[in-house]
Amino acid sequence: MTKGTNQIKIAIIGASGYTGAELVRLLACHPNADIRALTADRNAGKPLSEVFPHLGGLDLPELIKLDAVDWADIDVVFCCLPHGTTQEFIASLPDSLKIIDLSADFRLSNIKTYAEWYGHDHLAPDLQKDAVYGITELARDAIKKARLVANPGCYPTSALLPLVPLIDAKQIDTGNIIIDAKSGVTGAGRSAKEGTLYAEVTEGIHAYGVAGHRHAPEIEQGLSAAAGSDIIVNFTPHLMPMNRGILSTIYVSLANGASASDLHATLEKKYAKEPFVRILPEGSVPHTRHVRGSNHCLIGVVADRLKGRAVIVSVIDNLVKGASGQAVQNMNLVCGLDETTGLQQEPLFP
Repeated sequence: MTKGTNQIKIAIIGASGYTGAELVRLLACHPNADIRALTADRNAGKPLSEVFPHLGGLDLPELIKLDAVDWADIDVVFCCLPHGTTQEFIASLPDSLKIIDLSADFRLSNIKTYAEWYGHDHLAPDLQKDAVYGITELARDAIKKARLVANPGCYPTSALLPLVPLIDAKQIDTGNIIIDAKSGVTGAGRSAKEGTLYAEVTEGIHAYGVAGHRHAPEIEQGLSAAAGSDIIVNFTPHLMPMNRGILSTIYVSLANGASASDLHATLEKKYAKEPFVRILPEGSVPHTRHVRGSNHCLIGVVADRLKGRAVIVSVIDNLVKGASGQAVQNMNLVCGLDETTGLQQEPLFP
């Protein structure tokens, strides 16, 4: 792709994981992206093509150790390090850098809540105050002014996009929300784990993190902010034998005389001009294959056969809108670009 004149010098920290590779794939089609540094300590000294052969045709710097990055040559940092490892690292970076953090380390604004769910004290509490939680469609103005964007988790993105506008409109009972969510295996990361071995995942489905998944407080934080009061949800994730995708089936009770058609109308109005969120015709439901490889979120609303209830189905690609695509969307806003830049890829189907 022909590059533009306004080049953004980029470092991807933790480039040998799934989200790092997806960032490279997306930024390769971005006219303003100039990837200057790729880190991966265990693979330092190797070309990225040796780790990810599908990226072998790109002109990229070789992988280096974290301490070898020349920060004076960088404008934007994408941080793809494991949860629990980024707070002190980001706090050590020069103030001139813009940072998009794809870990969970800055997503929870309350540091006591973070300590409760992640098992250790927050290591950069002063920096947490400046972090902006970055679901683009719900925090666009704040993201534009941010130095540090806490890129949301995949499950929260799929749940908050449909639920926040309905809570704003007071059309659902905030005390009775059930989120039944399913994810592809890449959501667990690239490190070898027994639970994500082929034989452990294929030909089956299982719930995990039942009543204790760390995305629950992240979802509740967003919903509570919209409601102006504390909300607790029933959230259960499941692992599916597929590579990519999040499907959240959300069960809600209607409030204040609203109907399922009213919910549909509210979401259509909210997202009518959004480039990446699309509301399907009433009664239709999306499939994960409808968003594969894209930055899209598709949402369907169906009237439940139980009176006074509705079912919402929301789908995203967990590696794109659920991670790297939304990170690029947020970088575009932080850098004053059209937020769709580099993200115009349509879904891959079938």
